[in-house]
Amino acid sequence: MKKINDRILLGMLSGIVGLIALMVTDNISSKAKISQRSFATTAAGVWVSSRRQAEKWQGQLLGTLMTIGLSMVGGVSAVKLLTTYGRDKLIAKGTFLGVTFGAVITAILSGLAQNKVKPKDANSNLSYLVSHALFGLATVLTAAKAGDDSLFDAPPKNNYLQSTEQTTEQIIGANNDTIQPVQPIYH
Repeated sequence: MKKINDRILLGMLSGIVGLIALMVTDNISSKAKISQRSFATTAAGVWVSSRRQAEKWQGQLLGTLMTIGLSMVGGVSAVKLLTTYGRDKLIAKGTFLGVTFGAVITAILSGLAQNKVKPKDANSNLSYLVSHALFGLATVLTAAKAGDDSLFDAPPKNNYLQSTEQTTEQIIGANNDTIQPVQPIYH
């Protein structure tokens, strides 16, 4: 498989893969009556005047399109996170990204006065949190696996200090000869 060497394109693709994980989890939660309403319905509630409009197919399409855009922003953020801090500890980084990004988005959507569809129960909001954690995991894993190695080879910004320990990538690279450690640049 050809790897993606453009950060924005990789972020968009990774965000869409993460969105699929989010939507599947959210759909299961809605059908199991864990959540009062889907995330797409909540997102649509910002732009329509009633819950009835948000639950119609047009409202669902609007909410889904807005969620796609936000997911792509999350994907680009994931690529930035990985290209800045490395591809090690993907589970922790993915969960962090998903929970943080989801909390911010949910807070914004629920905090807007014009949102007529915001859920106020703990189960719905916990369901969104789990869905966003899985979004983050899927997004980060996709970015790490589909991204070209050259995207992750940026020299460190603190090149004046020698590292005391090797990163996971450097250890794996030394064993597999696939990823070469970045050597510090001294001035």
